[in-house]
Amino acid sequence: MSKFRIPKSTIPNTATSLNIFSGFLSVIFASQGDFHLAALSIFVATFFDLIDGLLARLTKTASPFGVELDSLADVVSFGLAPSFLIYQSYFINYNYWGIVISSSILIFGALRLARFNVQVEDIKIKQDFNGLPIPIAAITVASFILFYHNGINIIRPFNILLTPTIIILSLLMVSNIRYNAIPKTKNMTLFAKTSIYTLAVILLILIYITNGKAFFYLISFHILFGIFRHIYISFFNKTSIIKNKS
Repeated sequence: MSKFRIPKSTIPNTATSLNIFSGFLSVIFASQGDFHLAALSIFVATFFDLIDGLLARLTKTASPFGVELDSLADVVSFGLAPSFLIYQSYFINYNYWGIVISSSILIFGALRLARFNVQVEDIKIKQDFNGLPIPIAAITVASFILFYHNGINIIRPFNILLTPTIIILSLLMVSNIRYNAIPKTKNMTLFAKTSIYTLAVILLILIYITNGKAFFYLISFHILFGIFRHIYISFFNKTSIIKNKS
């Protein structure tokens, strides 16, 4: 009689499933008007999204199935959940226009994930992102709502800037702007590893002492840095082409 064995792939797939569950919880909380817990659930989903890939690499079970499951999870947790949250908490007052604007995170996020899946060449190699990653867009939206409903206006005036912010985040996801993936520390020198870990601890302390405000500004810096770097590189390349022609 053969022994029943649980496949190693169950470990990362469980983390991905918890990602989906967290996104589902966010939708439930948002429908009940608990926007605080709805936003926090998106952050929890982000945590599971980070560790499922790590677990897949540690267990050496990275597969096309895992890539597809991860994308489906992201559509729920970082597409549907933030779109529904932003609609329930704010855009519900704008009728059909509110529905259209709120859905942009979901629609453009799905397009971004579909493009990512067909562009993946080697699932074992961590590549930079072509376009803003959908989790970044989702936690940015969640940060807006989390702070706003705690009486903290991160962006001012909130009513005027929220709509263009949602539109910009949506367009960035399907753009060709490159965003760096989290670097692997496996092949780094001891000094580089120590520097990264030290910086991470400093940032965590900064986020804690600012009651989370620093997190929003760090995310904003990450998004803007990608945009300005893209503009700079594009300008530099055009200048080089003109010089070569002349």
